[in-house]
Amino acid sequence: MHLLRAFSLEAIWRLSLSASLACLLAGASSTSAMTLEEREALDLSEYTVTAPDASYIDVDERRALLRGTNNSLLLQEQDQLKQGPSCKQMLAIPPITTRLRIPGYYPSPEEWELASEPLFQFEDTVSQLAGAYIASDDIYYAECLVTFLDYWARNDALMNFFYDPSQPQAWFATESMIFAAAMAYSLIRPDIEGMQEERKRIEDWLSRLSHKHVAIPGLENNSCCNNHFYRRALYASMVGVLTEDDELFQFGVSAIYSALHDMTKAGAFPLEVKRGRRATHYQNYALLYLITNMQVIARQGYDIFNLQINGHTIHDAVDFAMSILENPINLGDMAPLEQYTGFLKDEQYFSWMEIYQSRFHDPRVADFLETVRPVYNRSAGGYMTLYFMDPEAQQHIVMDEEKQETAAFKGISAN
Repeated sequence: MHLLRAFSLEAIWRLSLSASLACLLAGASSTSAMTLEEREALDLSEYTVTAPDASYIDVDERRALLRGTNNSLLLQEQDQLKQGPSCKQMLAIPPITTRLRIPGYYPSPEEWELASEPLFQFEDTVSQLAGAYIASDDIYYAECLVTFLDYWARNDALMNFFYDPSQPQAWFATESMIFAAAMAYSLIRPDIEGMQEERKRIEDWLSRLSHKHVAIPGLENNSCCNNHFYRRALYASMVGVLTEDDELFQFGVSAIYSALHDMTKAGAFPLEVKRGRRATHYQNYALLYLITNMQVIARQGYDIFNLQINGHTIHDAVDFAMSILENPINLGDMAPLEQYTGFLKDEQYFSWMEIYQSRFHDPRVADFLETVRPVYNRSAGGYMTLYFMDPEAQQHIVMDEEKQETAAFKGISAN
């Protein structure tokens, strides 16, 4: 488990207040999803930013571990990342300043993918630069990331996204761009000396973009409260930390309270498992953002992983996810037995497992991770195996042909 930084007695006092609030909510009924009004009425004022330089990992601790490891998988990841991208090439990527409009994924997957390529490129760029810095300790990559983000900030990029309730895809797409930037920036900011003007512009840009984005509530019983809300909460928590914005941070925390409130006795997220053949995919997808957000919150000194609402904790959702991944019959009558399994071929969907496993050592998660490592998620954390895996967990990696192709696409050696 990662060690939290030392916190004041005031932070400990906040923990007790958090537990009291959880007890109050535990007495509430969970017969229906928490409404927007109920969510806004939550008093989360005890959740404040306590450590603005705390990223979602303890960077110094992890770098020290990586310097001393002989784990072949971690060494392989480091060796590839130390080669690093070209900063000049990264800075040639143009900021997105035009009216951003993206077609819906399910109606037009090919058009969606084509339109999304520049967005994915941004997410890969920030994640790769941060990863190269963690792997190499070369400040060149950290300073390049600041310069790259400052270029986008100076051009007010992404602020002009199109939103209509019937066409929300650009709003959806920018969610991951914001938390990709914020999470990558959080990894390198404490080590940057100087560049004060650039940092100020970046943080102002992330703040304005986040506030504009979260001001859109989304549709009831849908994007207001489902996985897209959890995605917005992730950037809200991370940007809230970086900018010492308690309002944003509390918005991020509210997603955890909402998700636990809505959870069924079985541990299912109702708005996710109602997706029919994609119920398993969306239960897992929700955890991707909830667990990552909880890691950000925990790094501020809050015992969020043990938060209990109506007798539920996040562990119930993990248990349910692992049971339906193992056998969809465990969905019962919530969804059809014939479940979509395409997401199982893409390790990015399991980045939450690296975080969870680093804390709780679940044997089911351990077995699953062995089949998908190394785990990389271009937006929600980057090189998660490099950042979280216990060196004793997996001593080598064997890639089948399909995983070799995936690795080659990402520039990671399969040897």
